[in-house]
Amino acid sequence: MNTEWTDEELISLLAQNSELAIERIFQKYYGFLCTVIFRYLRDSNLSEDMAQEVFFELWRKHESIQIQTSLKSYLKRAAVNKTLNFIRDNKITFDGEEELSILKGKIVTPQKKLEAEELQEKINQAIDGLPDRCRMIFLLSRFEDMTYKEIAQKLDISVKTVENQISKALKILRDGLGPFMGFIIWGISVLG
Repeated sequence: MNTEWTDEELISLLAQNSELAIERIFQKYYGFLCTVIFRYLRDSNLSEDMAQEVFFELWRKHESIQIQTSLKSYLKRAAVNKTLNFIRDNKITFDGEEELSILKGKIVTPQKKLEAEELQEKINQAIDGLPDRCRMIFLLSRFEDMTYKEIAQKLDISVKTVENQISKALKILRDGLGPFMGFIIWGISVLG
């Protein structure tokens, strides 16, 4: 029995109407999706419910789904879209925090790895200081590579509001990470 299924195998099983595929995909990615959704909602119960809905939709549409990216990327995008639709439909407002990742490159030595982990922690702490709405817009811009216009449409706000929130986030991060800014390349950072 195969205990570690590849994404390609799971996608193939899913196309064959296999309940085993959903079970294995759920086991492999449920925790990941809960974490992705939690970044936006900050509610673990709601995050778990929404992650389950993503899997339900995957099963419901399994015959017509065309996955062009990796399974993980597809599920992440589905989770983010479901979360943003939920936020928009329920007119949720924010006033809290979140996290960010550093540029990922080759880390040659254990010392460099430790330094990168310490820098990541500093970045996480700085992002934790962002208000929720500001954090969400920043995440969409940097984590999901959405344009300001796409973010505005998704959240049903103006492009100007998106611009203001990104500027606010960057100012807060610059102030909080001042001594570390030489190590961080915001426009190229790999987030997530």
